[in-house]
Amino acid sequence: MTDAILQARGIVKRYGRVTALDNADFELRRGEILAVIGDNGAGKSSLIKAISGAVVPDEGEIHLDGEKVQFTSPMQAREAGIETVYQNLALAPALSIADNMFMGRELRREGVMGKWFRMLDRPAMESFARQKLSELGLLTIQNIHQAVETLSGGQRQGVAVARAAAFGSKVVILDEPTAALGVKESRKVLELIQDVRSRGQSIVLISHNMPHVFEVADRIHVHRLGRRLCVVDPKECTMSDAVAFMTGAKAPPPEAIAA
Repeated sequence: MTDAILQARGIVKRYGRVTALDNADFELRRGEILAVIGDNGAGKSSLIKAISGAVVPDEGEIHLDGEKVQFTSPMQAREAGIETVYQNLALAPALSIADNMFMGRELRREGVMGKWFRMLDRPAMESFARQKLSELGLLTIQNIHQAVETLSGGQRQGVAVARAAAFGSKVVILDEPTAALGVKESRKVLELIQDVRSRGQSIVLISHNMPHVFEVADRIHVHRLGRRLCVVDPKECTMSDAVAFMTGAKAPPPEAIAA
């Protein structure tokens, strides 16, 4: 048996006559970075949405920390400890860094001011935001009051990842975190991902960037035609092989299919 924190078995999702997920399986182990790769239309996004509560599967089971779960909304998945950072980051550009960190989970003041007048406990939120950014080495962000729209692409990605790491107690899912970044900013985000993993959190990394995948991933989940084709070890597989498996140009070894 493997020490899996998140498992999915036989996941099926149909949109009319289109089958996005066809009896798909998934397994994320504790404290690992699992990369999910696949061609466009392979069903990667549908798989991640099913796991994170954005869509409800038609069939199949999902187990989190050994218990069967059935999410009907992203909020339920977040409450269970699964945080997702989508490619568009889901940040509010005009709001401050601290406000974005607590968006949808704002802290209220204690007593009458918070209970009846709904006043926010801004000092507590700002202190927490500053602490989490410092823990992940985002020291280039000095003023947590500044609007997110004034940050660079890498800094925005850092805020989104820090938010997910702060509240994702069990699993952090990152969808193409370096897609729109330059070389220097991509390097910072990869280091940030490894920092999050070093804190014991399990990470799912969806990416088309093979060098990044092979640099940080402990295992690589290859998704093809709506299901898991194989799981390979980046130390025992080349980038060319991974791309060949992903596109169907080459069949994976039997031991990888059984993984």
